[in-house]
Amino acid sequence: MQTLIQTRPQLERYLKTINRDSCIALDTEFKRISTYYPELCLVQIATTHSAECIDVLSIIDLEPLFEKLYHNKTEWIVHSARQDIESLYHLSKRLPSSLFDTQIAASLLNYPVQISYQALTEILQDVYLDKSHTRYDWTKRPLPRDVVEYALDDVRYLLPNFKKLKHELTISKKIQWLDEETGFLLDTELYNPNIEQICYKTKGLSRLDNKFQVKAIKLAAWRESNAQQKNKPRKWIMSDEKLLDYACGKSKLSTRSKKLFDDFVKESSETLSLTEFLSPQKPLTSSEKNKKNELQGLINSIAEAYNLRPEVISTSKSLIRFMRGDLSAPLCNGWRSKLFNKEELNAK
Repeated sequence: MQTLIQTRPQLERYLKTINRDSCIALDTEFKRISTYYPELCLVQIATTHSAECIDVLSIIDLEPLFEKLYHNKTEWIVHSARQDIESLYHLSKRLPSSLFDTQIAASLLNYPVQISYQALTEILQDVYLDKSHTRYDWTKRPLPRDVVEYALDDVRYLLPNFKKLKHELTISKKIQWLDEETGFLLDTELYNPNIEQICYKTKGLSRLDNKFQVKAIKLAAWRESNAQQKNKPRKWIMSDEKLLDYACGKSKLSTRSKKLFDDFVKESSETLSLTEFLSPQKPLTSSEKNKKNELQGLINSIAEAYNLRPEVISTSKSLIRFMRGDLSAPLCNGWRSKLFNKEELNAK
C-alpha cells in the first residue's frame, strides 16, 4: 500500500486496482481561506480492499481519476457530500452519477441532525477518531505521515458505516427517501453562484428600504463577478458594510469603479431585482401562530411514528413558508408531502 499517490504513473496503477470497484468511499481536503473557489489539495478513496490518498496538487492531469469518479457505474459514499462535490466540480465540471450521503442517511434514522463523521463512526463502529488535524493547512508539502493517516481515517470507516445505514434504511423502507434527499446534491445549479442566496447572506441587505435595496442587489452581483474573476473571497473585494454604504449613498465608488459598475449593470443578463425575495418575513398573526402550533403538533406525531426528528420533516421557517403557500417548502414535495397529507387526513 502506498502512503501518498503523487505522480501520474502511480495514479494510473492505483486506478487499475480499483477498476472493478463500483462503490467507493470518498473524501477531500481543500483550502478556501484566500480564494473564491475551493483549492482542492487531496482526494482520499477507500474500497473494500484499500485506502489511498491522491495528492492532486502534485498531479497536473487528473482526467484518469475523473473518468473513474464520474463513470456511470460508480457510486460515491460520502459524509456531508456538498463541499466534496463542489471542490471536485470546480476542476471537473462534472457531478457523480450516484451518491449515498451517510450524514443524510443518518438523519432519516433519527441520529442527530448534521451528525459529524467522527460521531457517527463512534456510534456505529465503536471507533474513536483523532481530530487533532482538523484545521491543518492542506497546501503544505511534504505531508507528514500522521497527517496522511488522519486523512485516510476520513474514508476508512465510510463503507462500514454505509452498509449499516443502508441496511437500516432498507428495513425501515426509507431508501427512496434518501434518493430524494441526495437528488438535490446532483443538480449543477447548486454549484453555480446563485445571486438570490448571495444577497440573502449579505448582512443587512434585506433590511434596506426598497430604493436602496435595488442598488445593493446590483452591487452584490458586481462584487460576485469580480470575486470570481480574481478568485478572491467576495468580502476581500468589498465588505458587506461597504456595499451597503455605497447602496445608500453614504460612500461613493471611485470614478473608475463607478464606470465598471455601470458597464456591468448594462451588460448583465441576470435578473437583478429580487426585492420580493429579500423582503423580511412578516411577523405571525395570532391566527397563524395557532395554525403553526397545530401543524407542529402534527409534525411531532409524524416524527415519532416514523422514528425521525421533527426538524428533518420541517424546520420552523419552512413550516411558515408552507402555511403561506410557498410550494417550494419541503412539506409540499416528495416523501414529506406524502406523510403529511396521509397523517393530516387521518387527523380529520
